[in-house]
Amino acid sequence: MPNLISETRLLWDMPITVAIIDPPASSLVSRVFAYFEYIDGKFSTFKPNSEISLINEGLLGIDEVSFDMHTVFVLAEEIRQKTDGYFNIVRGGKIDPLGLVKGWALSNAADMLHEAGCENFYVEAGGDFQAVGLNTENVPWRVGIRNPFNIDEIVKVLIICDQGVATSGTYIRGQHINNPVTGEPTDSEVLSITVIGPDVYEADCYATAAFAMGRQGIAFIESLEEFEGYLIDRSKHATFTSGFESYVAHETH
Repeated sequence: MPNLISETRLLWDMPITVAIIDPPASSLVSRVFAYFEYIDGKFSTFKPNSEISLINEGLLGIDEVSFDMHTVFVLAEEIRQKTDGYFNIVRGGKIDPLGLVKGWALSNAADMLHEAGCENFYVEAGGDFQAVGLNTENVPWRVGIRNPFNIDEIVKVLIICDQGVATSGTYIRGQHINNPVTGEPTDSEVLSITVIGPDVYEADCYATAAFAMGRQGIAFIESLEEFEGYLIDRSKHATFTSGFESYVAHETH
């Protein structure tokens, strides 16, 4: 049986897990968490001395930002345009990049592990996954979609290999996503939307945008190449994209 090294720490106000099968160096997990701590120190809106807080307080000019901050701003504008404004890191005159930074950092961490020689691993933060290669049973990784009416229950199990999965919803953090186009709260009939994509960065951004779109969000995901989605509404009805079922694990007896 392959050796699995897995560690979970609380960062970004959420549990983050790094799991590597037969890592070439045991220090890799610590290196990844050191990177996540760096990201938290730079982008956390809750830390008064973070770079993003200094920008929001007017103590640091846009032309003075670091390379990573500039990169995030450029990516955020790209996603804003691709989603017709439904993804926007500017809220109430302040910049809150967590909706982009979480998936971006997970994707960067996956690149870091791959470049270090890792072939089978996953990184996960708050339910968003980047899975690479195979698990200890030499089959694709499995990722569960939580039931928004009972978060201890899994409604679907997805089979994922070299892809990202992200879920946006109100069932854990409450109503925290506004429609950035109208400025109003999102459609209360939609409880969660899960997106599968080539990487967790885009999956996370598109899940946030699709949730802000309300019931039209699943049609938006359908329009994207290489992405699939699964929406659960308040009436316990699920709507999903045409290729979603190909990722669902079907148990055999």
